[in-house]
Amino acid sequence: MDVLHRREEATAAEVRAAMPKPPGYSAVRAQLRILEEKGYVKHRQEGARYVFAPRESRQTAGRSALKRILATFFNGAVEHAVAGLLDAADKKLSPAELEKLQDVIKQAGKEGR
Repeated sequence: MDVLHRREEATAAEVRAAMPKPPGYSAVRAQLRILEEKGYVKHRQEGARYVFAPRESRQTAGRSALKRILATFFNGAVEHAVAGLLDAADKKLSPAELEKLQDVIKQAGKEGR
């Protein structure tokens, strides 16, 4: 999906070529077919080739994935997820980054989220 989001559309061969440690061509085709069956990918035919594209924007897909992670691993508790992200961070947040997070939290509170 990362390749499709970066390129906007690609053939199976192009997806495979863009992967750092690609599996075989058949495995890439199978994965694209599965993603299409699940509704994440669409395709159009261009001659003998299929050109694949994501059905949703990266942002929409990211929000959906985050909601599933929140429900699966944090029982829907946003505060536990944020605490987990802060614990797992590879680097210490800068004062500016902490201030931005505080602003986001304050805004969410004002909006009743």
